Amino acid sequence: MGNDFRPADALGLQRVIRPAGVLPQQAEAIDPKLPIAEDELLIEVESLNIDSASFHQISDACGGDVDKIEKHILNLVQTRGKHHNPVTGSGGMLIGRVEKVGPKFPAKEKPVKPGDRIATLVSLSLTPLAIRKIKKIHPKIDRVDIEGHAVLFASGIFARLPSDLPETVALAVLDVAGAPAQTRLLAKKGQTAVVVGGGGKSGVLCLYEAKKQGARTIAVDYSDGAVERLKKLSFVDDVIQVDARKALLVREAVSKLTGGKLADLVINVANLPETEMSCILSCRDKGIVYFFSMATSFTRAALGAEGVGADVDLRIGNGYTVGHADLSLNILRESAELRELFLKNYAG
Repeated sequence: MGNDFRPADALGLQRVIRPAGVLPQQAEAIDPKLPIAEDELLIEVESLNIDSASFHQISDACGGDVDKIEKHILNLVQTRGKHHNPVTGSGGMLIGRVEKVGPKFPAKEKPVKPGDRIATLVSLSLTPLAIRKIKKIHPKIDRVDIEGHAVLFASGIFARLPSDLPETVALAVLDVAGAPAQTRLLAKKGQTAVVVGGGGKSGVLCLYEAKKQGARTIAVDYSDGAVERLKKLSFVDDVIQVDARKALLVREAVSKLTGGKLADLVINVANLPETEMSCILSCRDKGIVYFFSMATSFTRAALGAEGVGADVDLRIGNGYTVGHADLSLNILRESAELRELFLKNYAG
């Protein structure tokens, strides 16, 4: 590769192949080829953590066949130059080792050097990625071990992998770090917080953080396994077992638990589409519905709320909040039961 570099380009616009004039995340295809730009990082990738909605959709499309999932992912990345699911619009994140730091990368603000093992905190849907080989797919935890390289723009963010947690556990937490961080800002003492999709990794972190802020916590999930796990967690006050796509059933259950008052805050982290109205109908007037799920249709949410006359504050989940990585990792350091849960489910 030599010492040649592309010109600096903090937003990665020069890597957009088509259509012209858009950012890498909006692009249909981007260029992951070397050399890197003067302000980019080159990462030798070890694992991709596909976001839950995206992996679920890909698995369903492939009938759960691991060989077909592998071919699907390889074709997707080869075609688009990134892991950007065209159905869900989402990607995930990665872990790997820094191979090269461009001389104009803002290392003063973002200290990093070759050899550092990092997790990217920007979506794979905008990250230039080339896969040489898929080594193993872990369907239960949405992880794909690969050989390949990725490029991080100067505008990108990342976290060094902690030494006190297994890498796969850290990756699972960092993948959803925005959700509990935003929950800390939203949940208030004395409120009722409902988490739809509460049994997943982001769901349990949100429930923990809401309880820590003094809210009553209600988890909504469907599978027997998720419900069983939730009932064992000390920071979950109530568990509702229902298909979140059945909005009237969810509303009825939340109403019953709250004496008709409904929730002050509803957080959606479900990995299935068509759960928007469950959240809207479960929220009181002037309450907040926060959509972190990448399966969310904001058209359905906005028009659905209008259609039932629901005066609720609809918010799009932002995956980035200052300090979100450390906050989320610290949850596992604070909570022995969550640490045990994540070690059991993601350390393998």
